[in-house]
Amino acid sequence: MRGLRPQAVAARIGEIAPSAARFADQWPTGQDVEVLPLVRHALAEIGVGYLFSEDAPTLLPYASRLFLAREVLVRPSRWVWPRWVPTPARRFRTRQQVAFTNALRPIVRRRRSSGRLGDDVLGQMLRPSSHYGLLPEEAILDTLPGITVATFETPSRAAGWILLHLARHPQAAGRVAAEAALLPADPAATTSTHLDRLQYTQALVREVLRLHPPSWLLTRRATRQTQLAGYTIDAGSTVLVCPYTAHRDAREHSEPDQFQPERWLDDSGSPAKPGVFLSFGTGPHGCEGAALAMAMLTLLTAQTARRYHLSEPPGPEPSYQVTTLEGLTAVGLRLRATLRT
Repeated sequence: MRGLRPQAVAARIGEIAPSAARFADQWPTGQDVEVLPLVRHALAEIGVGYLFSEDAPTLLPYASRLFLAREVLVRPSRWVWPRWVPTPARRFRTRQQVAFTNALRPIVRRRRSSGRLGDDVLGQMLRPSSHYGLLPEEAILDTLPGITVATFETPSRAAGWILLHLARHPQAAGRVAAEAALLPADPAATTSTHLDRLQYTQALVREVLRLHPPSWLLTRRATRQTQLAGYTIDAGSTVLVCPYTAHRDAREHSEPDQFQPERWLDDSGSPAKPGVFLSFGTGPHGCEGAALAMAMLTLLTAQTARRYHLSEPPGPEPSYQVTTLEGLTAVGLRLRATLRT
């Protein structure tokens, strides 16, 4: 998708950065705060804004309710129903999907009828492409609800783990803060050049994604018979890939259970090496939104560390919960922020 390619994201860093800074500005200080709702709201603003620009305020409430419907659908239940049974959770998701589509439809028609398509992701989809021509309205309406929720659903899980590591590793957080101090005072003036200079911050984000991949299990289908680790994989077979365990393979990462952002600062830790980094998938089926997610998470991390020391309150550690798309969420994550001097 053209609007999610790295060069497209790089051109719009100045639109992403203000929301990341606003998240940090609005963090309540001096009190223990449940982190994930704050993070999710901030990233939803960024993601929906990136997709729909001036129409984002209209669609944001529908996107938030659709996210909730997807989460409700995967909550544990004592009964396992066949997929065709219309359970209350499935009906709730269907209603929210329809509501989002009904809100988006007049926006699509207004933009097409006026000729002002916009330069956001929706505008890119409304333009004819050399490969697909002009996308039908229903194709756009079927595609965008899932993409919209994905822009903040998975990054929110990742951001929770990142903020937890800032609290647990104050020296690393200090290095991030030192980098972030060089960002423009006006977040809207942030460019891709500023983002590229946040090398340690990006390394920290990548290291947390290695240790706590937002999706712990990926599925792929073999298109032809092949050999894998001495096993024959027949064509048409479904292969399960677990980034959580692959990222802890000592053959690829020294001291794989240790938090070491520095491993990503040299060529030997390059994420471009096949199989080394799977948090966004890999190959032709890798996540199209990887560049957007990395920009969001890097700027959110930098702006938070720039302003605050984070700490964990006493009590039980956050627990894991499997959510949509086999995601691992830090449930019960509470942190306290105090201003840096």
